[in-house]
Order: sequence, then C-alpha cells, then structure tokens
Amino acid sequence: MRVLLQLVQSASVAIDGKEIASIDKGYLLFVGLQEGDDEARLAKMANKIYKLRIFPDENGKTNKSLSDVNGNILVVSQFTLYANAREGNRPSFVSALSPDKASPLFDKFVEEIKKLCPNAQCGVFGADMKVSLVNDGPFTLWLDSEDLFR
Repeated sequence: MRVLLQLVQSASVAIDGKEIASIDKGYLLFVGLQEGDDEARLAKMANKIYKLRIFPDENGKTNKSLSDVNGNILVVSQFTLYANAREGNRPSFVSALSPDKASPLFDKFVEEIKKLCPNAQCGVFGADMKVSLVNDGPFTLWLDSEDLFR
C-alpha cells in the first residue's frame, strides 16, 4: 500500500463538473494498492496517518496531529502510485492491484479512516476525477507499507 499524503488548506474532488467531496484544513490522501495488501495493513496505515504529528505548533515545530487541529481527510484512489517507469517511456502499472480486488480494499481503507475521522470524505474509485487542492507548506509525505511495516 502506498499513500501520498499532502497537507492542505483545502481540497475537493469533482466528477463531470460536479463537486462530490471537499474538506478544509487537513490531509489529501492519494491511495494505491498492491497484491498482498489486506485489512490488517489498511488499519495500520489508517492509524499511522491519523496519529502523525505534522501540523505546526505555536513554535512552528511539527508537533500537532490531525485531531489537535480539528483537521479532516479526503481520500482518493490512485493506482498510478505503482507506476514503473524503469524501462522505456511508457509507465507500466502491473504492480497495482487489479480494480476488482482494489475497489473493496479501498472502501475498507476509507471505512478505517472514518473510524478515526468520522467526517472524512472520499472520491469515487475508478472514476475520472478532477482533484483540486491548496497545498499547505507544501508538506507532502510518501508512505509505503513495505517500508513502514516490515
């Protein structure tokens, strides 16, 4: 599982010109899944994300968590996080989990996030989405379950 986390002042998702989800201050999560990802890994990743202390405190140090700042989460599926561009100029996506397997796992991840952050929003798995964001910082983290949970 890979998650690209962006600290945002705001973020939204639109499909066919209609906004379907939006948040103010918080995290925009782009989520990619691969073979071997399971519910236990999804729960660990959700917990890790929720407990991260990456918001600045009164001294400008990254000491505050999402709950400390009353932040929110917007989750977007993104199979391209498993792109392989080593050979040639056209990326391969064979490491990404197939949509029929990834969709229920993505839904389960959103469910895990909502246990921690009930007002979390999400995009639509597999849809052609337009994602807008105001990046804060910018502050972006790459979270890979292979590195985090060995």
